[in-house]
Amino acid sequence: MKFVDEATVTVQSGNGGRGCVSFRRERFVERGGPDGGDGGEGGDVILKTSSRSRTLYPFRFEKLFKAKNGGHGEGSQKHGRNGEPVIIEIPRGTVVFDLDTGEVVGDFTEEGQSIVVAKGGRGGKGNKHFATSTHRAPRFAQPGEPGQKFTLKLELKLIADVGIIGLPNAGKSTLISVLSSARPKIADYPFTTLTPNIGMVNAGWGEPFAVADIPGLIEGAHQGAGLGIRFLKHIERTRLLLHLVDAGAIDEADPLQAYRTIEKEISLYSETMQNKPRMVALNKIDLPEARENAQLFIAALAKESDLEVLLISAATTEGIDHLKKRVAQRVETLHESEETP
Repeated sequence: MKFVDEATVTVQSGNGGRGCVSFRRERFVERGGPDGGDGGEGGDVILKTSSRSRTLYPFRFEKLFKAKNGGHGEGSQKHGRNGEPVIIEIPRGTVVFDLDTGEVVGDFTEEGQSIVVAKGGRGGKGNKHFATSTHRAPRFAQPGEPGQKFTLKLELKLIADVGIIGLPNAGKSTLISVLSSARPKIADYPFTTLTPNIGMVNAGWGEPFAVADIPGLIEGAHQGAGLGIRFLKHIERTRLLLHLVDAGAIDEADPLQAYRTIEKEISLYSETMQNKPRMVALNKIDLPEARENAQLFIAALAKESDLEVLLISAATTEGIDHLKKRVAQRVETLHESEETP
C-alpha cells in the first residue's frame, strides 16, 4: 500500500429534524390539545484513532463524510429518530487542522481517542412545547437546526521511538531489516525509499522499541527539495535520532561532509529537531578502508560534539547486537525522563 501522510476531507453533520404541528384527535375528547413531537438530533461526525488504520491512503478516494439528518417529529408526541453518526477511523499520530482557519482540531496520539469534529443540528421542538394558558392551540413548531460543515486537513506524523536518518544509500532500509521484522525494499544503488518503514526491535534489554527508517533526505529538504518537508515531519515525534553514515563513502578531505548535510537540513527545519537526542552509527564497516575512514570521522566529530559513535555493518550484522542494546538503553532513559514531573 502506498504511504500517504496528508489528506483533505470535508465533514458534514446531520441537520436536526423539524418539530411537528399536531393536535389530539380522539373520540369523546373535546378540544384535544397540541401533541406535536420534537425533531430528532442530527448525527455527529466523529474522528477516532484505530489500530486498523495505518495510513491516510483511503482518504484519497473518499473525501466527503456526511452524517444522517434527524427525523421529523410526529403527532401523538412521537419524537423523530436521531440521525446516525459517522465515525471516521484514522491512524494514531494524526494531527487534524481546520483548513479554513488553520487551527488544530485534534492531536490524536492515543489508541481509541475520539473527538466530535462536526456536531449534529439540534431537533426542533413540537408545538406541544408552546401551549400556554392563553395560547392553547399553537399552530407552529421549531425547525431543526442545520448541521455543521468543515474542511479538514489530516496530517500523519509517524510515531516511533527511534528515527533512522541519513543520506540516500546510507543503508537505512538494510539496517531496519536486521534490527526488526520489517521488510523494506532494498537496493544497491542510491535509492531513496518513498515510504517510511516501521519495525519493533527486541534488544533483549528493557522493553521493545519502535524504529522507523526515514526516507533519504537531500540537500534543500527543509525547503521542500525532493519530498523533504513530508519526510522531516515524520522525525518530529521520535524520541531519539540515529544518524546513519556510510563509512565507505566518507571523504578523507572532509570526513563530516555527509553528516553535516543532514544535520543542516534538520536544524533549518526546526529548533526542536536540532535539539533532539542523537546517536551516530557508521555503517558498512566491512568495506575496504571503511575502518580507516571511521577513525577520521570519529576524530573530526570529537572536536565538535560528544555524540556516541558506533561502528556497524548492517550487511554482515557486525556490531548490531551492541547497537540494539545501546539504543534500547537510551530510549529507556529518555522515556523515564519524560515521565518524571
